[in-house]
Amino acid sequence: MKAVHTPTQRPRPAHRHSLGHEHEFEPQYGLPEVLPAGEKLLWQGAPEWRALAIEVFHVRKLALYFVAILALRAAFVMGDGGSLADVLKSWAWLAPISAVAVGIMLVLARLAARTTVYSITDRRVIMRIGIVLTVAYNLPFKRIEAAGLMLRGKDGHGDIPITLKKGEQIAILQLWPHARPWHVARPQPMLRGLKDAAAVGQTLSTAWQAMQATDTSSARQATAPAGRDAASSGTAGTRQPLPQAA
Repeated sequence: MKAVHTPTQRPRPAHRHSLGHEHEFEPQYGLPEVLPAGEKLLWQGAPEWRALAIEVFHVRKLALYFVAILALRAAFVMGDGGSLADVLKSWAWLAPISAVAVGIMLVLARLAARTTVYSITDRRVIMRIGIVLTVAYNLPFKRIEAAGLMLRGKDGHGDIPITLKKGEQIAILQLWPHARPWHVARPQPMLRGLKDAAAVGQTLSTAWQAMQATDTSSARQATAPAGRDAASSGTAGTRQPLPQAA
């Protein structure tokens, strides 16, 4: 069975927030539907747009590339005996194109961050993503094999890649840019550009452990001999940490 994804539709007005017209009316902020009774929302957040700009859209590398091109152009003009005015003229079309290219990447980073909401409940991870077509991916803990923590800077921001169990797969093109780079054969959804990635990772791990303990306890109670107190069939399931993604 493949991981469930549900296109976000415009339901009857139920919840209003400030992320723009497209998401003004959601049954619950960042979610395709209201959470079932008993399910608790533990954390909700979005990527930092600056982190997406640098690490996903590679704005710094792109800017350095254009700076190098402009410098080479200037060197060629000066080498041919040109003046500073000639250099500026040679940049007349190249500089605006460079600025537009970098600007487009910055806008895409802002839009990607603005239209994304990551949610962690005590049962699943939910990713509401998509700039043009909004899609919500539900990743129940039972379908998650492992998760990792990739810190990107001294400020604590980073990413959390999620490894789904075998047989559970979402196409990388559907996930991008919320997918771990270079994992094409077995795509990994990834919570990207998180401001306090370590704390979010701890929240996810704790919730996963709690679910594992509950499932283990329920299984023992279900298999306990008839007439015997369920509590005597064994201790509650021991919590194990969420395995780390490779």
